[in-house]
Amino acid sequence: MRILVVNDDGIEAPGIRKLAELARQFGEVTVAAPKHQCSGMSHRITVDAGLEIARVDFPVEGVEAYSIDGTPADCVKVAISNIMKEKPDIVFSGINRGYNIGYDILYSGTVGAAMEALMHGVPAIAYSQDDTADYAVVEKYFGELTEILLKQKIGETQIWNVNFPNCAPEEVKGTLYDRIPAKLEFYHERFDLEQMDENLYMANIVHKKKKTAPEGTDAEALLSHYISVSKLNSIV
Repeated sequence: MRILVVNDDGIEAPGIRKLAELARQFGEVTVAAPKHQCSGMSHRITVDAGLEIARVDFPVEGVEAYSIDGTPADCVKVAISNIMKEKPDIVFSGINRGYNIGYDILYSGTVGAAMEALMHGVPAIAYSQDDTADYAVVEKYFGELTEILLKQKIGETQIWNVNFPNCAPEEVKGTLYDRIPAKLEFYHERFDLEQMDENLYMANIVHKKKKTAPEGTDAEALLSHYISVSKLNSIV
């Protein structure tokens, strides 16, 4: 199996290194990731500039890796059309630093990259975890869960969206499928205004995580220490 691994946190992010390492059990891995941090870029692409592509050393044996000075979606486009000799069989996106659940899915470059894969006829799985989590839960459950998803049927206009809970591996209660995206921003943001001078203000972002969520949703599953799996639909 040919696997393209991408992300939105950048080529240096520990999450993509972990994903590439874990993905090797399923096949041949190629990494193509943004040169810089690209969180919150959704499905943005570059339309008015060239893209620098650099082959880079990568700390996972047997993995060919490229840094691309563009967005997550750019990385998928360039990798499929110009880097990989053959089209990948699947795209793995992540492991994102921060859940991609609820309304936050709409902002996600991780999900945007996975959706770009669909446009090229390639299935995709997006993987995420909380921004303060280590990779213990991922390491324990990634292989078994991914094997299950690879065998499941999914629509041609759908991707799998997987989120791992922020708890110890022994505290994981199981996996909940077909979770509904919660109608909330899990990483609730507000702005504190600071007046700089008579005509200038600075809007400082204040982050606060939700502690409760509606029943049956992705956020509620994670808060209850379940792995959350959802199918996300492309809008076209």
